[in-house]
Amino acid sequence: MPRVGIVMGSDSDMPVMSKAADILEELGIDYEMTIISAHREPDVFFAYAKSAQSRGFKVIIAGAGMAAHLPGMCAAIFPMPVIGIPMHTSSLGGRDSLYSIVQMPSGIPVATVAINGGVNAGLLAAKILAVSDAELLDRLKAYSEKLKEQVEAKAERLKEVGYKNY
Repeated sequence: MPRVGIVMGSDSDMPVMSKAADILEELGIDYEMTIISAHREPDVFFAYAKSAQSRGFKVIIAGAGMAAHLPGMCAAIFPMPVIGIPMHTSSLGGRDSLYSIVQMPSGIPVATVAINGGVNAGLLAAKILAVSDAELLDRLKAYSEKLKEQVEAKAERLKEVGYKNY
């Protein structure tokens, strides 16, 4: 049963949203991904958000650009955590999306990651789930260790090509 719902307003969001899905897959977390336009198909959106908890979702990752209503509307209906990913836009570089998601009214929180922050959205969803899942927490610790080792390997390569480091 999927524990994370990933929803986006357009297929143009897929390159960013797939990064969240990739992280969830790497960490062994089941998810479901779909495209729903909150503005163009509100009945479909309401059915999705209202049924998410009964379908087993513990977290929703919602990506949206421009007016970016999808994450906030998910948070207004779904009683569990919602993570918003603001999409880069051609008109305002994603600042419009960021402000729309992060400036939710009191009582309707949406955790918000950076513009196009699919990886961090996936990781944040995993960390939320890891609060009550010790095995997932261990996988997250291993993931962090892998990141540390990658940085150390890059620093070592600098030495090998003759750069001095501290």
